[in-house]
Amino acid sequence: MPHTETPGTEGAPATRLRWWTELPLILLVYACYSAGRLLVRGDVTDAVNHGLAILRIEQALYLNAEHPLNRLFTREPWLGIPADFWYASLHYLVTPALLVWLFRSRAVHFRAARTWLMTSTFIGLIGFTLLPTCPPRLLDASHGFVDTMAQYSSYGWWAGEASAPRGLGGLTNQYAAMPSLHVGWALWCGVILWRHGGTRLARIAGVVYPLVTVVVVMGTANHYFLDAVAGVAVMGAGLLLTPVVLRNTDRVKALVPPRFAPVPVASSASGSPIVSDGCQTSAGEQFPGQRQQQLEPRLASGSGPGDSPPARGEDAETAAAPAR
Repeated sequence: MPHTETPGTEGAPATRLRWWTELPLILLVYACYSAGRLLVRGDVTDAVNHGLAILRIEQALYLNAEHPLNRLFTREPWLGIPADFWYASLHYLVTPALLVWLFRSRAVHFRAARTWLMTSTFIGLIGFTLLPTCPPRLLDASHGFVDTMAQYSSYGWWAGEASAPRGLGGLTNQYAAMPSLHVGWALWCGVILWRHGGTRLARIAGVVYPLVTVVVVMGTANHYFLDAVAGVAVMGAGLLLTPVVLRNTDRVKALVPPRFAPVPVASSASGSPIVSDGCQTSAGEQFPGQRQQQLEPRLASGSGPGDSPPARGEDAETAAAPAR
């Protein structure tokens, strides 16, 4: 069976990639992501109501993975503390590391993979804007959730306000739970490792990393199960839109005139180099080398350098006349 590429994840770059153009673009998208979480806080009452609505939907579907996982992480510090570090750090370390690795080692795949990640992130920002959602850890204690990051805050740099460092909790939007981009970005990392890692260990990591992330976001009470499902859906939508974004980007680039137009190099029909560099000579003019070749035999026969050569007709008549 012939190998087929997943749309939106392959494609050679039309131009050579430059880190000084890629890095500001990635930082811009991350700044938009952070600013969107910060500025679109939404009403707290609406966020709580949305969180409770998600719980009711999960109960109707007989889904309740959050409570047992949260109780396990709360009861067992050897699970809860690593899970908190996982949630607070890997989201911001693994994804950029894979972007750098793709750029340096798999440049032919970088542009499509980067566009997929950015497109999905912007879709996630739309979700934060339209549906501010209270995470399980911020619900009333009567709902049975414990904020493990607050419980184990003495072990890390965070306090009781998500994964933000102590004193900086006001710089993050704690009601940006739907969709879970922790899960979405982990899924992107898993796909990249599976497709381009090249080793069995990389493929195993590509499967384990997103699955463990799903367990972590629920066990730490930062997301509902449906938040994780929405994160996967966002990445799927971004994957489908990636070819469209790439085509439109190429069209926009085609409309921008290049700064330096290439100068065409003229060549003769036979492909031989042009030694005159565009210079022309008159009809009877000879190059210096040709003059020297004609002057040498005349000097050898005693003719002066100022003597003009006989005409062709005179030479033929002299040769035909008998000797006297």
